[in-house]
Amino acid sequence: MKQFRIIPIILSFFAFVSASCQEEKKNKNEEPPQEQLPPVETQQPNTSYKPAFDGQTRIAGVKTVTPYDVKIIADGLSKPWSVTALPDGRLVITEKAGTMRIATTEGELSAPISGFPEVDDRNQGGLLDVAPAPDFDVSRILYFTFAEKTSQGSLTAVGKGKLSSDEKQIENFQVIFRAVPYYDNSMHFGSRIVFDNKGNIFISTGERSDLVTRPNAQLLDNGYGKVIHITPDGKPVANNPFINTQGALPEIYSYGHRNPQGLAIHPSTQELWLSEMGPRGGDEINLIKSGKNYGWATITYGIEYSGQTIGEGITQKEGMEQPIYYWDPVLSPSGMTFYSSDAIPEWKNNLFIGGLSSKHIARIVLKNNKVIGEERLLADENQRFRDIGEGKDGALYAVTDEGRLYRIAKKKLN
Repeated sequence: MKQFRIIPIILSFFAFVSASCQEEKKNKNEEPPQEQLPPVETQQPNTSYKPAFDGQTRIAGVKTVTPYDVKIIADGLSKPWSVTALPDGRLVITEKAGTMRIATTEGELSAPISGFPEVDDRNQGGLLDVAPAPDFDVSRILYFTFAEKTSQGSLTAVGKGKLSSDEKQIENFQVIFRAVPYYDNSMHFGSRIVFDNKGNIFISTGERSDLVTRPNAQLLDNGYGKVIHITPDGKPVANNPFINTQGALPEIYSYGHRNPQGLAIHPSTQELWLSEMGPRGGDEINLIKSGKNYGWATITYGIEYSGQTIGEGITQKEGMEQPIYYWDPVLSPSGMTFYSSDAIPEWKNNLFIGGLSSKHIARIVLKNNKVIGEERLLADENQRFRDIGEGKDGALYAVTDEGRLYRIAKKKLN
């Protein structure tokens, strides 16, 4: 009979060990505790608008505990707009006037790489974002967004080309999508590009800024103020939400955007996130869902630069999505990336956004798709941060309008 008594004891022991291991694993996966500080924004807002829910703006501040280094590894870039890691760890950087550079993680720069069509590089236009094809190691294909220049005006276009074997030019460049119609101004091109986990492409477009073009963000017959979802050949993705809607562009994934210059996919959930410039106040972070309307210019947490209200001066309306987070005064958010490396554990799955007029990088801590903390990084550099991306080495790389390339990485212990 004794042997039968031993079995429950053994089973209880293994159950205890298993539970202990699970608890240890759970603890390892938990986010490091964040010290809660006052909100980083202390200036008066431009409006008296109230947030739709707690934590939608002016969340508690946080501060990175892990020591990290900030280095300017290159200077003298010509109005860089995008920085993206290649599979071999080097960085590809676009320059607005219509050239591209390749940089090592030590900051060695290639000569300017050409081969692009003529771009409208006035004001906010130019050669804009870049993303390597998922099979870049074999195909050497790069995808680009740019402000296409024609006699009819300009628009946000998507093109692709092959990086030559000597890395001196882009070969066989072809345009695969145009956010019609053409319009003769130089503002609000949006223009970020990311690949989803099926190898298809998301692109953000702006509503071209002018009062006459602004209403197009709410209409489905044009490419203004949209997130576009296309195949690598430029065709609509088969399950796009408006593919069977009469009169709608079949490439549209979401609409009601103003000037979205940031686009990134969460490394764990694979959800699509977007940063969007508002007018005077009302910059946003949005979680993008298929077929949803994000409200511009019917609802907004901002006002006109003149101080006048926009439309009816409302911030909520049935059938329109609320931003996950907004800023007033503005961040002027441009490029952004999620941090997926384990090098700095407290940054894991945090969102990093380049700020232009605000001249800092915003670190946004998320939990259950809500913002729970905000930190300002590199605020003493006095630079307009145009884009930020994660390198293959676990460092963050950022480019500024003033021509700098920064490397932000965990400090090495001596």
